[in-house]
Amino acid sequence: MSDITAARAALRQQAVELPSWAFGNSGTRFKVFAQPGVPRSPEEKIADAAQVHRFTGIAPKVALHIPWDRVDDYAKLAEYAGELGIEVGTVNANVFQDDDYRLGSVANPDPRVRRKALDHLLECVDVMDATGSRDLKLWFSDGTNYPGQDDIRARQDRLAEALEAVRDRLGDGQRMLLEYKLFEPAFYTTDVPDWGTAYAHCLKLGDKAQVVVDTGHHAPGTNIEFIVAFLLREGRLGGFDFNSRFYADDDLMVGAADPFQLFRIMHEVVCAGAHEPEAGVAFMLDQCHNIEPKIPGQIRSVMNAQEATAKALLVDAEALAAAQAAGDVLGANAVLMDAYDTDVRPLLAELRGEQGLEPDPMAAYAASGYAERIAAERVGGTQAGWGA
Repeated sequence: MSDITAARAALRQQAVELPSWAFGNSGTRFKVFAQPGVPRSPEEKIADAAQVHRFTGIAPKVALHIPWDRVDDYAKLAEYAGELGIEVGTVNANVFQDDDYRLGSVANPDPRVRRKALDHLLECVDVMDATGSRDLKLWFSDGTNYPGQDDIRARQDRLAEALEAVRDRLGDGQRMLLEYKLFEPAFYTTDVPDWGTAYAHCLKLGDKAQVVVDTGHHAPGTNIEFIVAFLLREGRLGGFDFNSRFYADDDLMVGAADPFQLFRIMHEVVCAGAHEPEAGVAFMLDQCHNIEPKIPGQIRSVMNAQEATAKALLVDAEALAAAQAAGDVLGANAVLMDAYDTDVRPLLAELRGEQGLEPDPMAAYAASGYAERIAAERVGGTQAGWGA
């Protein structure tokens, strides 16, 4: 095995960013299930995110979604997060929920709607300025449902124009992360449907633009680790939205559907040294906890990401390279499988103990009484959820 000391050091530096919206009520297009204790404000979402970091030790940031997390004073919100031991992370724009966006946002054929969407994106950069956030994440539901509905090339021109305007507004140390998605809610064409489209736009935009890989946004059977390896080679992987899928964009807990895929992805990340903080890759969760409790769902996801990373760090790189160079197909595969089959839970429990954390985050949270307390205290008001 590779140097366990180096693996332990890397794991101590690992950070996974949480999504504020995952603490709110969510569901399918058929039903949203309400749960007791769900946050009613951005501040309560941040408080819940701080609990995940308290028990895992590797979730120091929480992403905002605007306007779901809109407040009057974003600097004050960031200060509140700091008081709880975490930071405001990525700012996510929302140009998909207004009635005006029925035919798209920045690619809409109506100039008025395009201007409205762009103004919102620029507002999100203002939020970044106030909170000290580095990243602006952009996902567009823009596309068409029927052949002939709109000019495909013209929509790409409109998209490029908006992205250039956002890039020009970004300050020093800030960047935009362009997300792609195969389909939904647009079914005939999606304006940013795949990594190649996102990559092409980012190339033209320059160093301030990077690609985000959402692990649930691909066609079945897609080799996501190839995409990751390619983007890392080109210096264009800005981050991940980690989740799991069985069919489409299921937004399940990462590692729940295919933990081996998560390991393979993290292996490519480790091979490129992109797990190190100075690489600048943002490891984010993007999930909906429809039927499971919100905070434990986030804790479990963070633990799943941590376990996959630990296994990737245990790959014997020298033995793998030697087998590959010798054309030893089975030997090379065995090196990977040896690392994947390693039970890393004792190692991670030991590391938590060294950090002053409980070895079992799930059990520690359950015993903390926090779930019962927020269920009793958060009575009245409007629970956060889709659109709030």
